[in-house]
Amino acid sequence: MSGEKGIAGNNFVSDPSTWVDRYGDYLFRYSLMRLRNRELAENAVQETFLAALTARRSFSGRSTERTWMVGILKHKVIDHYRKTFREKSISEIQTDEEQTVDSFYDAAGNPGKFPKDWMPDPQALLHSKEFWDTFRECLSKLPERTAAAFSMRELDDLDTPEICKELGINPTNLWVILHRARLQLRECLERNWFEKKGSHE
Repeated sequence: MSGEKGIAGNNFVSDPSTWVDRYGDYLFRYSLMRLRNRELAENAVQETFLAALTARRSFSGRSTERTWMVGILKHKVIDHYRKTFREKSISEIQTDEEQTVDSFYDAAGNPGKFPKDWMPDPQALLHSKEFWDTFRECLSKLPERTAAAFSMRELDDLDTPEICKELGINPTNLWVILHRARLQLRECLERNWFEKKGSHE
């Protein structure tokens, strides 16, 4: 298989000199969506390539090489979350976001407005670079821990105990954070994607 000949006795690993060209863009997009900072995303990808280079002899070929690298990068991202949030008080979350969330409710606690019926074509959205650029922009507007919790649950499908452990929160805190994240993301996407798209139809 051309370009896939293993090195250092591992027939499953491709030539590391090709990794940046083959996987760099994909890994960077993955990292940027979660870390929301170009420098942090670039550093995480560089660390991923270095870790993959060190661990290449242990790659068994049971998954694709890209999937293997995404797994390494995923741990790099979680390490960043852990270092950033474990020592911060949960009160920061409540203070930062109460005013934003209050805007969705009236004085009696009832929704002040109901979400619009999006009716998107899920497959079209899945493959729309423009949509994902808008989604990433909306995600970047969330408080940092809120975006981290949302990314871990919705993008990486981590379970509640793992997310709580890494972010230093309890399940109730996580439920509140995710609820707030979904409200804010929905409003942002309605304003910046669905309403704009609807106005052009």
